[in-house]
Amino acid sequence: SVLDDNVHCVAVQGTFDDCQDIVKALFGELDFKKQYGLGAVNSINWARIMFQITYYFYTYYKLCPTCDSTLSFSVPTGNFGDILAGYYAKRMGLPIKHLIVATNSNDILHRFFTSGDYDKHPVEQTCSPSMDIGISSNFERYLFYLFNEDPKRLAEAMEDFKKTGKLSVTKAELTRARADFGSGCAPEAAIKETIKTWDTKHGYCLDPHTACGVYAVNELRGPLKWEKEAPNMVVLGTAHPAKFGDCVQDAIGRPPEMPPALGAVQHAQTRFEVLPNNADRVRAHVEMTVGRRERQANEGVCICFGIRKMLSG
Repeated sequence: SVLDDNVHCVAVQGTFDDCQDIVKALFGELDFKKQYGLGAVNSINWARIMFQITYYFYTYYKLCPTCDSTLSFSVPTGNFGDILAGYYAKRMGLPIKHLIVATNSNDILHRFFTSGDYDKHPVEQTCSPSMDIGISSNFERYLFYLFNEDPKRLAEAMEDFKKTGKLSVTKAELTRARADFGSGCAPEAAIKETIKTWDTKHGYCLDPHTACGVYAVNELRGPLKWEKEAPNMVVLGTAHPAKFGDCVQDAIGRPPEMPPALGAVQHAQTRFEVLPNNADRVRAHVEMTVGRRERQANEGVCICFGIRKMLSG
């Protein structure tokens, strides 16, 4: 719905993983990246992680102003970005007791923290689409620390993963990983049941992503014993439920309340290009679009120059 002349939206016929692979491939073409000024606003960009670290410090100082206790966090995640920010906050000294990785049925992260196997599975479409991710891009950043900051070991493991779709760690490394993170996986039915329960008992409408975080907290009450050891548990909310109205309505029997700003764009005009899942096609589209704009700008300069010549002549 952004119709500005200098904004060009592209829809790729594929999954989030497909889009992310294309972005990474184009970023890897350094000449192309430099020529067209490519940048990322998701957590591929380290700046995104850096800003997310502040969430944890802000929350801690709001809830623990005397700095005399610990906090735990449950984070709905697919790409392992926001939860990684929590890990960095803990490494920086913030007194975090537990970090819970909460996934939907696209559970590559939960499977890793359960078994030590990071194996790629096909992506399932769910009611929490921002977590429908088969490969968690930021997980590689965590593995750097799990592999004792050994870049050679990490590079070899990731190269092998690209070829086979499989990555495993030792029992000792899995033990260390479990000390860093707990994890829980919310199936589709559990997500909707959690939304319904919170609406009925607490009068609070969860979006399906946040519901994954709440579900994971409940699943880990026993294994982590967090209620006794660190009772201050924070679930990071991720989106407004009205953005996922069909799922929420299925769960609570009515549509969620629509914020005015979100309602205003529901039937707004849109403009975007649909491209196949192919990095070459996306590259060509960028080149064509930028080239067309440059030609239009040059033609505008020529027209203005011609008018000035006529007026001055």
